Amino acid sequence: MTVAGTIPMRAGHLPVADIIDFYMAGYAGRDDTRPQRLGWWRAQIGTVPLQDVTDDHIHAALEALKEQPARYYAGRDAYGNAIFKAKRRQISPATLNRYSASIGAVFTWAIKRRVAPKGWVHPCRAVERNPETSGRTRFLRDDERERLLAACRRATWPRLYLLVLMALTTGARKGELLGMRWADVNLAQGVVHVATTKNGDPKVLPLTPPVVEELKRFSGADTELIFKSPRRPKQAFGFEPQWKEAMRVAGIRAFRFHDLRHSCASLLAANGATLLEIGDLLGHRQISMTRRYSHLAASHRSALVCRVMGELR
Repeated sequence: MTVAGTIPMRAGHLPVADIIDFYMAGYAGRDDTRPQRLGWWRAQIGTVPLQDVTDDHIHAALEALKEQPARYYAGRDAYGNAIFKAKRRQISPATLNRYSASIGAVFTWAIKRRVAPKGWVHPCRAVERNPETSGRTRFLRDDERERLLAACRRATWPRLYLLVLMALTTGARKGELLGMRWADVNLAQGVVHVATTKNGDPKVLPLTPPVVEELKRFSGADTELIFKSPRRPKQAFGFEPQWKEAMRVAGIRAFRFHDLRHSCASLLAANGATLLEIGDLLGHRQISMTRRYSHLAASHRSALVCRVMGELR
């Protein structure tokens, strides 16, 4: 008996590597780290039959991973394969949790699709989650923002300014931006649709008039990526060299592309947006993720209290 005509039902005898293949064959998410992380799991427990995997396998693999150096994405090779290079520090607790979540998603899928044996216990449920810090929150000062945007306008890649401006004004993640296609954009309404976010939820992002005007400078078929690579149109452009050069020209240090998302949130908070509004735009599922910007909204809260209750004695 099979599920969906091809996936064996109650096939606990299949090795984890095969389960990963079945899972990835139908994966429609935009997490571009998922294949790499599941490839790592394949090397660790790929030959173990699904029915024999326990929390001990997951715990032992994650403990070994703790000792490995962190890696960063460094573009793609001539065959389109992702290149990752080692950093000097070890893998962070947050990254360990992402690795656990990736294989956990496979096991959850196997249970829901009735591929796992009946009554099989999810191996990740007994593995303790690593405590994560609130994360580094770096955002641009007004003068830094002006210098960066000016440097991006002069970049050798014509769309760097558009990419950075969209990141700064929408708060979208890099993967969401690079995955956008022309069909996702509605210039008349001034919005862009993100079908699948990191959290798996669709969302609609507002576009400012300057972003709309910049988008009008470029065009492409509905199926094309907005930020496509000229040599490999089906892939996003590897803009890291141009980004680093713009940072150098602007004289900005200790700032990552992801920090544009923080900069968007900080601007909103400092100008009266509520944490709920900021969290909704950024796609946070938990308010705890948004609280890092609460101190920037202090003046807004103070004005609100004074306006509503300032006359109470």
